[in-house]
Parts: sequence; structure tokens; C-alpha cells
Amino acid sequence: MHDVTGLFAVAAIFIGLPWLIFHYVTQWKKNGTLTREDENLLDELYDLARRLDDRMCSIERIMAAENPNWRQVGCDPVDALDHHIDELGAIRSRSPAGRTRA
Repeated sequence: MHDVTGLFAVAAIFIGLPWLIFHYVTQWKKNGTLTREDENLLDELYDLARRLDDRMCSIERIMAAENPNWRQVGCDPVDALDHHIDELGAIRSRSPAGRTRA
């Protein structure tokens, strides 16, 4: 009985373990490259990202044409609102109608 157990242990260490290691190394090498489907997917995603970037540039140009300060308003609306209120206060204090209200 001890001979069979020893033989099984030796076979497992010197035959089974290297076979298992070489099997998974071969699988990793085979799966390490991109398949044709993966390359097609990457190409489609790249084209989609490029088109979205073009759209964002177009939207930014339109927004800049309509309102040059749109980035400030979009980044921190509270600060932009405070700035506009201060500007309105300065305009009202300079106008004759603003002085009568204050």
C-alpha cells in the first residue's frame, strides 16, 4: 500500500504538476493575443470616441458663440451668479433709476 502511495506522489509531482503548468502557460500564450473580434471592437470604440470628441468640440463652439462665459457658469454657478449680481449692482448704482431705489 505504501508503494502505491509513494508511486502516486512521485507521479503527481514529476508528471502531473509540470503538465498542469505547461497546460496553463500554453493557454495564457494563446489567449494573450487579441482576436479578430476584439480588434474590430476596439476599432469601433475608437471611431465612436472620435465622433463623440468631434461632437463635443462642435457643442463647445456653439456654446462659446452664444455665451462666452459659459464655462464659468458651468463650473461654479454660485460664483458666477454672485459675479453677475455684483455687476448688476454696479450698473444700478451708476444709473439714475438705480439710485432712487437704493
